[in-house]
Formats: sequence, C-alpha cells, structure tokens
Amino acid sequence: MKKHKFQFLSFLMVMVMFSFSSCVSDDPEKEKEQELITDITLIFTEVNASGQEIGQPVSFQASNPEGLELGNNPTIETVNLTAGKRYLLTMELTNSIENEDITEEILEEADDHQFYFLGTAFIGTPVLTYTYADQDQNGNPLGVRGFVQVSENPDINNAQIRIVLRHDLNKSFQGANNPNWENFVQAGGETDLDISFPLVLNP
Repeated sequence: MKKHKFQFLSFLMVMVMFSFSSCVSDDPEKEKEQELITDITLIFTEVNASGQEIGQPVSFQASNPEGLELGNNPTIETVNLTAGKRYLLTMELTNSIENEDITEEILEEADDHQFYFLGTAFIGTPVLTYTYADQDQNGNPLGVRGFVQVSENPDINNAQIRIVLRHDLNKSFQGANNPNWENFVQAGGETDLDISFPLVLNP
C-alpha cells in the first residue's frame, strides 16, 4: 500500500513539474525594441507653390557615435534657411554601429512610427510651418517627407527645430495627426529620437 502511495505521489510531482515547465517555456510576446539612431540628416530642397523642386538640396546633420539618445554632446549642425521660401524636407536616419538604414526600417514599419516637429521654430510664435507629405498604409501621417514654409517676415531670425520620433503610438488618438502636437506622449508609445537643431533665418 505504501509503495503504491509513494508511486502515486511521485507521479503527481512529475505532472506538476511538467505543467510548470510548459507554462514558463512559452515565449512571451517580445516588446518592440527602441531604434538605435546615431545619425540624422535633414535635407532641404527649395520647391515652388506646386511642390516642384526648384533649388539644390542642402543638408544638415546631427550625429553621435554612441547613439543620439544615449551618448553625450552630439555634434549638431545649424540649419540655415531663407525667409519666405518653401522647402521639401526629407530625413535620413542611420545606425552606424550596426550599419543599418533606419529610414528604411521606419518606412517598412510606418504604421508604428511618426515624427513631430516642435521647438520655438514651430511653437508659440512660429517662423516655420510643417505639412506632412507622406503617410502609412492606413492614411495616417509619417513625417519622413514634408513641406516646410518659412515665414515671409519672421519676428526672430534664430530658433530651435525640435524633431521627435515616436514609436508604437496610437495614431488614432485625438490630436496625433498634428505635426506640432506637444502632448504626443498622450498617444502612448516610446521616443526613438528627440533632437534639436539650431535654426538661423536669412533675409
């Protein structure tokens, strides 16, 4: 009788251990990793009222070999634009550590990404106006490409262009489609990039 009881208890212990191992062996759903970005290049090309390119592109870069969101003292160039002109702004982002084209990843996962354009250049008494020129497959804005209109008679000639890239946000959240939305955290998600460029406006 004792032998049978011992065998039964041993069987129960084995079953409990098997059930526990089965539960913990299931891989939980992996969270999306934050993009590592070491370089961002802003490319401005003058366009006419119809959006056709009429000028030569000029580029301005921010970089940090450790990652713009991780390292200290990034190298940031000053953006120089001309008052009254309209530009097509395109952005190129890379991870030089892994030799990755982050722009391509953003375009492939456009549903999960969106850029916001803030800072004194766009907020308060703005000297720049931004309009999205691209969208994801659901028709929501992305921000890799957009149009920037410079004020004809700006009150100031120095400002800050703050660019924020959000990842895994709710694009249907009220206000999320506004490129200058300061409360972007309300739509959830994480920040992949938050960088500010000095801006100088030339007459």
